[in-house]
Amino acid sequence: MAPAPDAERDAILAALTPVVHGIAATFGPVCEVVLHDYRNPENSVVAVAGSVTGRTVGGAMSEIGMEVLARGDEAADQLNYLTRARNGTVVKSSTMVLRDSAGAVFGALCVNVDVSAVTKVRDLLGALAGTGPAPAELPVTTFGNDIDSVVDALVDAHRTRQRGSWPELDREERLELFGGLDARGVFAVRGAVEQVAARLGISRASAYHYLARARAARDPSPDTSPGGHS
Repeated sequence: MAPAPDAERDAILAALTPVVHGIAATFGPVCEVVLHDYRNPENSVVAVAGSVTGRTVGGAMSEIGMEVLARGDEAADQLNYLTRARNGTVVKSSTMVLRDSAGAVFGALCVNVDVSAVTKVRDLLGALAGTGPAPAELPVTTFGNDIDSVVDALVDAHRTRQRGSWPELDREERLELFGGLDARGVFAVRGAVEQVAARLGISRASAYHYLARARAARDPSPDTSPGGHS
């Protein structure tokens, strides 16, 4: 008989917990390793070693985790990408999705390396040598133990890319805002619709309306109710 899905997933997480500490110990204080269980997005961190982003056990997933959650079983590993934490730390990361024997994504093993010092040396050597343009601005990522702070950061980031406050946005811009948040996995989090509505200063009903319309515009065939994902 095949193992129950939750029992199998629990066993995989338990087996990876010593790996988390082994990787962090190997690379030293510039390395942080985080093990996520996406069955509980608001408290997805089940093991952590190192302190690059300040994660703790019981903490929430990051924006990157939300994107993995939004892609579901279609999610793929993301390796060797650079982001900048809100405190200015340049972080090189790899996110490796965890699947059960049926191929369902249920978590991730994330490795974060603080490369700020290396980046400063590279920039200094480049300036001294007079070679190459300045590197492109890195995307800022919110690594928070509180899921509300991650959702708020994503809402604020989308708003700053648009022309003004909610009343100043036309219908297409409002749909774009909700579609963008949905694509980033925001609405997979419990209570996110209400939180986004409060952040934008609109009613809960309006938020559900724009989310449903954004999903319908993106793909009219699947379930477009606020709780439904294809």
